[in-house]
Amino acid sequence: MGRLVPAVTRALDILELFLDGDGTLSAPDIVRRLQLPRTTVHELVTTLAARSYIAPVPGQPGRYRLGVRPYQLGSRYSEQLDLAAEGQQVARSVAETCDETVHVAILEGTDVIYIAKVDSTHAVRMVSAAGRRLPAHCTSVGKMLLASLPESELTSRIPQDAELTGMTPNSITDPAALREALAEIRSRGVAVESRESNPDVSCVAAPVRDRTGKVVAALSISVPMIRWSEERRGELEQLAAKGAAELSERLGHRSPA
Repeated sequence: MGRLVPAVTRALDILELFLDGDGTLSAPDIVRRLQLPRTTVHELVTTLAARSYIAPVPGQPGRYRLGVRPYQLGSRYSEQLDLAAEGQQVARSVAETCDETVHVAILEGTDVIYIAKVDSTHAVRMVSAAGRRLPAHCTSVGKMLLASLPESELTSRIPQDAELTGMTPNSITDPAALREALAEIRSRGVAVESRESNPDVSCVAAPVRDRTGKVVAALSISVPMIRWSEERRGELEQLAAKGAAELSERLGHRSPA
């Protein structure tokens, strides 16, 4: 691996400063925050402005904001994003850490569709496949996605008098009970499903967000009951949240500081 170029690193450090605060900076601000010489900052700011990476703020002499070039680069990056491909990579990393089956799923109507999957290497594991469709209210990914909907949209998909079909005796089939479960998921930020879609499996799931902050998918970890415990659940909740955050970052989401 080659060495880092100091001048490029400093230029990138300056650009990343614009991610915080009100998005505007002056040269003295940059000097103070990066502890760089004034001459160096002046040269870097001049270069970045000349290449449209930053631009003067109208009516505020000496202050700069991000220019059009970062927007153009970000737009091109967004065009190349593939949720399924990115999800598969992150799912593989999570699966390597916990050696359990990991899914990434999206919501379509009242069902979830698995768009990425990595199997556990254990002989006893969950059997499923990418492309499979299941009732959202019976899965951890589905409940996570339903919990992320505005109330009006949730009601349009699952009315108060809806008839919910169960997959196991543990499935939630009462819309009122489902809404109680979704409220708890919203407060905790993770979803748990215990033998609701498969009598021998429990799952945890966390939300995946795009660059606007909208929940567009969910990442889950599925575990056979022979390897399930409350302690294990806590570990997997953290791992699912970490994996979902990584996938969100790949989609352009930036978590609050």
